Amino acid sequence: MKKEFIKRILSSIIIAPITLFFILKGSVLFIFFLCFIFLVTTFEWLKISKKLKILKFFGVSFLFLSIYLAFILRNSQGFEIFLFVILISILTDMGGYTFGKLIKGPKLTKISPNKTYSGVIGSFIFSIIGCSIYLKYVPTTLLLSYSNGYGKYAIEFNLFILFIILIISIVSQAGDLIISHFKRLARIKNTGDILPGHGGLLDRIDGIIFAVPFSYIIFNLNIY
Repeated sequence: MKKEFIKRILSSIIIAPITLFFILKGSVLFIFFLCFIFLVTTFEWLKISKKLKILKFFGVSFLFLSIYLAFILRNSQGFEIFLFVILISILTDMGGYTFGKLIKGPKLTKISPNKTYSGVIGSFIFSIIGCSIYLKYVPTTLLLSYSNGYGKYAIEFNLFILFIILIISIVSQAGDLIISHFKRLARIKNTGDILPGHGGLLDRIDGIIFAVPFSYIIFNLNIY
């Protein structure tokens, strides 16, 4: 387990700056990045659904929709909001993994035996702390106010931000469980082996592909 953890850390160190580069650059480079993600995750999904012999079309359609909405969200709301959503999903996964391994405790569900209640709490804690730091240094006109200082409005606005972080984190965790359910049905541990320590690309972004469409509804359709 220690070797797998080291592999996970090292691959994350490599993946993170590459992903950030494409997100910040946007334009054609971002489209290329999204196309690569779609092709790889589609291949991995077909491998799962081939064994299950169900949901092939549904899964590929959902992946396409999620990737397309990622492009729309990045272009319409700016890279700050898009990174905010991605960061929540990543921190959710990190918090769940860290707390689950260190604290362990009662299992969350039979769908994914490795998921624990302590992992859920860790997901929330990591997301809240990490995003609070992010919003402090990467302000956005959508999520932050510059006018009322520390008055009543600012306190209410902080509660709103907290709600957004928690709800996106919940959706991300739900996405993780859904993909875990299909992997369990297919009797495979990982969707692939492209990322050392993580498994397949779909293993890595299973929460993100659900968080992005949900975030699109919140930000682009003005649900907030």
